[in-house]
Amino acid sequence: MARRLSRNEPCWCGSGRKYKHCHLSKDLETLGHPREVGVLPNGVIIKTAEQVAGIRRASRLTRDILDMLEGRIGPGISTGQIDRWVYEYTIAHGGRPAPLHYRGFPKSVCTSINEVVCHGIPDDERILRKGDILNVDVTSIVDGYYGDASRMFLIGEVSEEARKLVEVTKQCLERAIAVVRPGARLGDIGHAIQSHAEAHGYSVVRAFVGHGVGVRFHEPPDVYHYGHPGTGLVLQPNMVFTIEPMINAGGYEVRILGDGWTAVTVDGSLSAQWEHTLLVTEDGVEILTGGGKR
Repeated sequence: MARRLSRNEPCWCGSGRKYKHCHLSKDLETLGHPREVGVLPNGVIIKTAEQVAGIRRASRLTRDILDMLEGRIGPGISTGQIDRWVYEYTIAHGGRPAPLHYRGFPKSVCTSINEVVCHGIPDDERILRKGDILNVDVTSIVDGYYGDASRMFLIGEVSEEARKLVEVTKQCLERAIAVVRPGARLGDIGHAIQSHAEAHGYSVVRAFVGHGVGVRFHEPPDVYHYGHPGTGLVLQPNMVFTIEPMINAGGYEVRILGDGWTAVTVDGSLSAQWEHTLLVTEDGVEILTGGGKR
């Protein structure tokens, strides 16, 4: 249940100052009362301990689903089969696939191959072939909470170009996670990704972003994968969001196909993506869909 922020608590803005010495006067002018704890002015939800525990359960299921797929995905498998595996595993373990029927999306998972940047729709006619690179994007709902992650899969022997793109994209995510801590800013995340990708001659997709997650599928804030250090929202403990850089071998422009969902590179170049759901802790970050605290 929401409560009013007290005068002597740290201000909601992340300045580190007491509320009474920071935004209290302005909030009284604009709201007529102190701001409620747990929701920042831009709609960002600071999660309670109960919510964090629920998001952690959902995130573990998402991680387990991706681990399950590691031993099954290979040449000759259809993306439709991947969708069925995800659906069956999710239901069998007490969850629900968040993408299914979300804003009309017809399947339980996104499967994005080669030049597909994101939101590829699984299809029994789309068979994986040696040399493909595949992103599988899984979001699970457990007891009303969400956990979101994606992972790249190399199908058989792939080209050196494809292998390097996938590895650099993973490094972009790892570098971004490394800067997450209280007091850091969203611009620090974007800069960590952009600087590393561009140093390797790649581009960062602008059309799609990471996002708050946990209580809903998509929440504030938007987490841009490009930007300038020292800018943007200040991170606070118990914020939960995804970082999910989409990196293209060519230009960053994308277009949406006629199905209304599938985003592809305009120039036909390869694209890769990795994603985790993250919790800002008191002194760093916990990778909820991965290996824990840093």
